Amino acid sequence: MKKIFFTIMIILLIIPYFLKSQTTGTFTDKRDGQVYKTVAIGSQIWMAENLNYQTSDSWCYDNNLSNCDVYGRLYNWDAAVRACPSGWRLPSESEWTKVSNYLGLGGAEVAGGKMKEAGTSHWNLPNTGASNSSGFNALPGGNRISIGLLFYEVGNDGYWWSSSEYSGTAAFCRNLNYGDDQVHGGYTDKARGFSVRCLKN
Repeated sequence: MKKIFFTIMIILLIIPYFLKSQTTGTFTDKRDGQVYKTVAIGSQIWMAENLNYQTSDSWCYDNNLSNCDVYGRLYNWDAAVRACPSGWRLPSESEWTKVSNYLGLGGAEVAGGKMKEAGTSHWNLPNTGASNSSGFNALPGGNRISIGLLFYEVGNDGYWWSSSEYSGTAAFCRNLNYGDDQVHGGYTDKARGFSVRCLKN
């Protein structure tokens, strides 16, 4: 009986490793040669890194190029909807909801922890619930506000655009925070600078 129990436990421990190893990959952006990690989450394939393709109306946090190397670029919404390479797209509001529901088993209450990079190399303490079990590897790249053109919240928050408009001047977005394990949704001014995660067509 003990032998069967231990065999089952070993199988349960090994299965996630193989599933993860089979669902990760890389993609090379032919426009600039940058290589991005990718991950399959449910039926979706995501880039597992923030986009770092330079366009007009995109910025490095604090205008420091080394921040782009870590967190990717921050884009206003108009730039974000055009920034993903061929074969990829900026995810819609419903596509963000789909990944949140998949990871949260019907809701976004704990999905954020499964998406955030674990530890405090980039996220500030306490980085609540962060396990990165999905392989999404979300980082707290902060944002650029449209009034005063200032940068805020690196280490505390990550913000990502969706392709879905709320109005002529606002679009839907997603946010992860160091203090909880939720995926927060809302809408904001299209002129703000947020990160971009590309979804495979």
